[in-house]
Amino acid sequence: MTENIALRHPIKLGLILIGLALSAAQPLAAQPAPLAQPAPLAGAGGLQISWEVRNRFRLFREERDFLGHVETLRAGSVLASEQALGVQSDGRGWARNTVNRLCIDLAGRVSEPCTRDNVKESYLTPTEHPVTVRLSGAIPVGATCAWSFDEGEGPPRTSTQDCVEPINFRARYGRPTAVSVDVSSGADPAQHVTGQVLVRDILIAGLGDSIASGEGNPDRPINLSDDGFCFRSYLGGPGQFYRPSRAGYKGGRACEAPETLQVWQRQSALWFNAACHRSLYSYQTRTAIGLAARYPHIAVTYLPLACTGATIPDGLFGSQRARECLPGKSGASCQSNVAAQLAELREALSAAKKRQPGRGLDLLLLSIGANDINFSGLVADVIVDNSTERTLFRRSGVIGSVDESRAALARELPQSFAKLREALKPLVGGELARVVYTAYANPALDNDAPCPGGRGGFDIHPSFNADPARLAAVAGFVQQEFLPQLKNLALCRGGVLCRDPAADQMTFVDSHQQVFANHGFCARATSDPEFDRQCFLPKGDSFDPDIVSAASQPMSCGFGASNYRPYLPRARWIRDANDSYFAAMTYPQGLPAAIQPADIHDATWGIVSAVYGGAVHPSAEGHAAMADAALPAAASVLHLDAADPAEVVQEPLPPPNAAPENRSER
Repeated sequence: MTENIALRHPIKLGLILIGLALSAAQPLAAQPAPLAQPAPLAGAGGLQISWEVRNRFRLFREERDFLGHVETLRAGSVLASEQALGVQSDGRGWARNTVNRLCIDLAGRVSEPCTRDNVKESYLTPTEHPVTVRLSGAIPVGATCAWSFDEGEGPPRTSTQDCVEPINFRARYGRPTAVSVDVSSGADPAQHVTGQVLVRDILIAGLGDSIASGEGNPDRPINLSDDGFCFRSYLGGPGQFYRPSRAGYKGGRACEAPETLQVWQRQSALWFNAACHRSLYSYQTRTAIGLAARYPHIAVTYLPLACTGATIPDGLFGSQRARECLPGKSGASCQSNVAAQLAELREALSAAKKRQPGRGLDLLLLSIGANDINFSGLVADVIVDNSTERTLFRRSGVIGSVDESRAALARELPQSFAKLREALKPLVGGELARVVYTAYANPALDNDAPCPGGRGGFDIHPSFNADPARLAAVAGFVQQEFLPQLKNLALCRGGVLCRDPAADQMTFVDSHQQVFANHGFCARATSDPEFDRQCFLPKGDSFDPDIVSAASQPMSCGFGASNYRPYLPRARWIRDANDSYFAAMTYPQGLPAAIQPADIHDATWGIVSAVYGGAVHPSAEGHAAMADAALPAAASVLHLDAADPAEVVQEPLPPPNAAPENRSER
């Protein structure tokens, strides 16, 4: 109770501040229904029993982390919740501490058992759930409640206390608990209320690529130093340039300094899985949290498996290279490859069914296909402008072309998608409607038109410049060809052949695309954070070009880079290259040898850090908007809005001398 009260006031202040700061921002076209309250077990009027599952997003080990989402989701949308939590955390992000309090460790391993709120539980196969029951309605002053909880085996558990106080117990999973309460208040006629508690535990898995994993949004963002750090340029540009360094890095910042990669890596941003850049800000995680917060009679067991860089062949069916390798505290090496997502999911389901027969996957969240057509190559083609770098990266395969992506979209992707559909069927009991495919949003739109291009937002590297012609071509390809074809693939339409079109359709989500049309990477507003407005300049002159003065102050605005706040609300819901560097500053390692940086001062580092580290990916606000679109679809698939079948009967107690069998026990 104390934690709940402590949370309430700063969050309300955050909501007020957001209302003032975001008056110019466009709202979502359709907002979800307000957060459901713990549902009563009786009709209107009189006394009622209501109950809810506590800490029902089971990935969270501590209830305080879940309550913050419950409180902010009362505003009605995941986007509003994210904005409130962003302001409350001063833009540092709500996940920065939660990431160390999960039932999945930083290597992606499920904790079995997991200690949640001081109780050991099996994560994948829970046997009981913590539940709070209370009496609601017109409770007489000073009334006493005699509670009884009967699980059908052994004597009922009983407790007598003041009726205004809630009562906590752990409900057995898979069977109803009959609940009754005798309400006594002075000379008033005693009342008897009965009902049942039956928790539905929903198993949700998330599969896919960088959009599914939450790339660009580290759970604990990088801490930036206000000093500069030297990078070497390619032959086509100036010899050296300085950009903000990592706070806490004690190695040499000059380009002539010796290799100190391990020291540099210790100051990295933190992900709840670094190898896959898996983030709690992912739309998949936010959808699962939203379901748990909105429906008080369920618990959500969530298994995140999405991995940045994944394709259908390499990532879902086969293993893939890790995106980033962060050494542990002991300095031990970390994984260089990531297991196939489908294999991991099958293994988890098999283990769960052994322990709990009948346990199966209720819902699967999916986004895949962008890497299959080399979307990162299209990003590189747009933003890498210097001729020397373009030549080098074209030869190494970093830069792609629309024609190449169009060919992959016509041939390879449909074939891969057909194989994926068949592989998913047995995992969802043959019901592909339980696969909620959430489409990508076009990242390069503002006011329904392609972004104009230029260096604004991309001047983190001297070679970057979003070429207007190439940008318009890619934006048009995404809008007119790529996104429509994904819809055809998911829904077995537009000439896409499926064995059984009616049964093979996935549940498809794309309603968020309309609102993203006003929040691309070039969107700006007067309500943006002051650092963005003062330091990320539209003309692309955000950084001091002088290698002497930039060594101590790389920002031309004079502000320290440590003032950047990645999780404050802003008009753009797409990370640009500057955001990517300032939030994550990735030193990617899962790259072909031809483009793997030689050391931390290498010119290649700056480019691949942006291209592979989160640029042109949704921000936390963007993921929240995607979750707002996916959440009602997921709830519909799970039939969560159906009427609660639990029955409650309210009636006067029989006279004290009545035989026990005359008393209603329904």
